[in-house]
Amino acid sequence: MNFKEKLLSFMREEAYKPLTFKELTEVFEVEGKMKKELLSALNELEDEGKIIFTRRERYGVPEKMNLVIGTLEGHQKGYAFLIPDDKNLKDIFISPMDMNGAMHGDRVIVRPMKVLEDVKSPEGKVIRIIQRANEYVIGTFQKSKHFGFVIPDDKRISYDIFVPKEEFNNAEANNKVSVKITEWPDRRKNPEGKIVEVIGSIEDTETHIEAVLLSHKVRQVFPKDVIEEAKKVSEGGIPEEEYKKRKDLRKLPIITIDGSDAKDLDDAVYAEKLNEKEYRLGVHIADVSYYVKEDKKIDKEALKRGTSIYLADRAIPMLPKELSNGVCSLNPGEDKLTLSVEMTINHLGKVTDYTIFESVVNNRYRMTYDDVNEILENNNEELIQKYKEIVPMLKVMEELSSILRKKRDLRGAIDFEFPERKIITDETGKVIDIKKYERKTSNKIIEEFMLVCNETVAEHYYWLNMPFVYRIHEDPDEEKMYEFSKFIHNLGYTLKGNYVHPRELQQLLLKVRNKKEESLVNNLLLRSLKKAIYSPDSSPHFGLATQYYCHFTSPIRRYPDLQIHRIIKRHMKGKYKESDLERLTERTAMVAEQSSKMERIADEVERDTDKIRIAEFMYDKVGEEYEGVVSGVTSFGMFVELDNTVEGLVHISNMVDDYYIYDNEKKELYGQGSNKTYRIGDTVKIRVINVSIEKAEIDFELI
Repeated sequence: MNFKEKLLSFMREEAYKPLTFKELTEVFEVEGKMKKELLSALNELEDEGKIIFTRRERYGVPEKMNLVIGTLEGHQKGYAFLIPDDKNLKDIFISPMDMNGAMHGDRVIVRPMKVLEDVKSPEGKVIRIIQRANEYVIGTFQKSKHFGFVIPDDKRISYDIFVPKEEFNNAEANNKVSVKITEWPDRRKNPEGKIVEVIGSIEDTETHIEAVLLSHKVRQVFPKDVIEEAKKVSEGGIPEEEYKKRKDLRKLPIITIDGSDAKDLDDAVYAEKLNEKEYRLGVHIADVSYYVKEDKKIDKEALKRGTSIYLADRAIPMLPKELSNGVCSLNPGEDKLTLSVEMTINHLGKVTDYTIFESVVNNRYRMTYDDVNEILENNNEELIQKYKEIVPMLKVMEELSSILRKKRDLRGAIDFEFPERKIITDETGKVIDIKKYERKTSNKIIEEFMLVCNETVAEHYYWLNMPFVYRIHEDPDEEKMYEFSKFIHNLGYTLKGNYVHPRELQQLLLKVRNKKEESLVNNLLLRSLKKAIYSPDSSPHFGLATQYYCHFTSPIRRYPDLQIHRIIKRHMKGKYKESDLERLTERTAMVAEQSSKMERIADEVERDTDKIRIAEFMYDKVGEEYEGVVSGVTSFGMFVELDNTVEGLVHISNMVDDYYIYDNEKKELYGQGSNKTYRIGDTVKIRVINVSIEKAEIDFELI
């Protein structure tokens, strides 16, 4: 146990009373140079918000002082909620008067006060800011003769930022800018800042895309030293001794199946039917860990990124293209190093035997989802002839994936049938079409093969009791499930009790499939579930209804997979000592936390930039009429989704044929005079009346 752990353990004892630094040195019998180490540990714990240094110069833990530490979730009206680090505590409401200069995203210490009945949450006051979140803010510049203001894009930052004339740095009115805060706000004044970058005009779509990337601190360009290291790593072929050490699979007709525009091919597959009751499935994953060594420049940069980000017109990769599209990618006709999982699977979908090993493969065919669908679903003669060598294997793959899917269905894995969206851009990045994209046979083949591979690897390393990075999905919150259960009861469906097995939810989704309320139930259920995260501790994955799960199959674009590959390969060589395992335990916890954080950011970036691109596509369609389906109902109106997945808002102020009231229980709007109701799943006709690319908003009116 190190100093930090000893201090925390000591301070959390029931009898502990806050002590001074001198008193702590006496308790721990610390002398000489060790005093510096003790002070350093205290400072680190204070920075992390785990202990507090009081005005009387004493150290204690917040929970013993009626204080709570967490992160502020701001609101444009000036108030905020503290999201406590301790997940067992309720969120705390902070009024604008009690923010004390804190802003959205800041880590703060709050003193809880009274309970507000109308907010149903404890009320508190910010007493200290531990860490600022918004040193740089992205927003729109407005200027007058002697000063200007930046209006933040993130509405959760409730302050406009004052900019003195001498800090304009050539910014013009209605420029999108990055402003650095030089003076933080207090009760009497707004924050003050200086403009450090002019991103562009708000008339330009690309400006808004760039603003989203900057506001989320997305690392778009690789540092020069990382590129140089990547070029060196990718030079030369595979050394002869590496071929000798690995299982040679180059004679097998191993293939990749990906989207037609994919360039980072990190998973290849092979399948054969052994007899009437058994199949062999090989999943072969790019051995990125051979090229990207822990703590080298490429690795540190990859960890900071955590994941690749995929936008409509470009990818922002986790690894430089020399690796992601080059030496690591399982490009056809090239020898590649892989980490393989070969499984024997019976006719019930059970993995009866498996091996995990290092290998060399040569991708026989770079297949696309569309071509495989054409072969399997439409019997396309031309493609069947072109790929005649592997057509029998594709049919075996279809058969096996169906068996695996049936097994998942039987155990209750939840499968949302949401149509995916494909935003199509031209060579300049301009959106030319938006289409609904459905998962077909080929997508399901790869999905099932990756799932069973990930489960197999996770369970193997769980029973070895190794430090690992798991993918977990916690059980839903009982309160949220109670609310969901109460709502679907209005539709004639029931759930048994507050604890629900995923099988029951999957059966519910099957009951509502192709019914008017399908979209409504799917959406509300999704919002009632927690988000999957990475964790160093294994726990069941609720959505997949499986005991063990991890991400092993995409090391080119996800850091946890790369970390897992390193653990597997080092374990194969038997090189772990006790001290190595201790360090690895710390590292897996850090990788899990960082990867979960960066995944959330990537999701937000992809969602926010898609909204901008969709608004761009609809910009010249004002006045056009469409049929759509009500996809959401709120107190301020209803959202309508068109057949191509574009969604817009019919604001309640534009519903002029009656006075509409929102029923929160039934999630519907009803007209007071006409008794007309609107709820999710209703078909309506709309006209596009306004589109804002800047706000990424589309407004409809009912016809």
